[in-house]
Amino acid sequence: MKPARDLLVIDDEPVITRAVERVCRAEGLSVDLAESAAEALARLEQGGYRLIVCDVMMSDVDGFGFLEALGRKGIRTPVIMSTGMSTMENAVRALASGAIDFVPKPFSADELLAAVHRGLKYAKIQDAATMVTAPGLPASLPYVPCPPRYYRLGYASWVSVEGGGTALIGVSDLFLKTIDGVAAIALAAADEEVVQGSPCAALTSPDGLSHTVLSPVSGRIVEANARLPSNPTAVERDPYFEGWLYRVLPADL
Repeated sequence: MKPARDLLVIDDEPVITRAVERVCRAEGLSVDLAESAAEALARLEQGGYRLIVCDVMMSDVDGFGFLEALGRKGIRTPVIMSTGMSTMENAVRALASGAIDFVPKPFSADELLAAVHRGLKYAKIQDAATMVTAPGLPASLPYVPCPPRYYRLGYASWVSVEGGGTALIGVSDLFLKTIDGVAAIALAAADEEVVQGSPCAALTSPDGLSHTVLSPVSGRIVEANARLPSNPTAVERDPYFEGWLYRVLPADL
């Protein structure tokens, strides 16, 4: 059954929840607000949502505890985590705990909309994936999963270890499906450092939204894929091989 509402926003700062509500309602989205994990769980028992935006620090249970509660209850609604304590440790922990995205505060309206756009599309794709893998239906996923030897950070970025101590960094086909195409790619330069859980690249979708890619590993960039800025759709055609973003010398794997 289709969820009755689009977004559930959980934050104990009313100025944040009202700002998110205002921005998302302007896009035609239905939004409910909660100031605590307990209030949010009560709302989830009353009806479904397509996406949850949740603060890490709350008055009763933190965002990680909220993710655990969702798991115990079997609630599979995608969750975007947000916090003013925007350390890479929080980002990595959020994604490892089951959140699909991490948005540091303060965020702009465009940054929020980009994350919400991805989250809603992710939910739609996962619903489609659940349908095609149901018993009696052909098993054909609506996206190409990462090769089995690749390591992922969340669902969006991957790292593949090469010989000679280097590794390739890229984005997943699922991430590309959530942004509906690539119009431009902004990459860092060789010799710059990337940090696991921190932004390393930005992909602009045809609607003009900029989508940040979080690095799956820390290290020094040896080479950026020079073909991509002038031919950004190449990453869509072959995200796991020819469409890699960086070759890096990892700090730790």
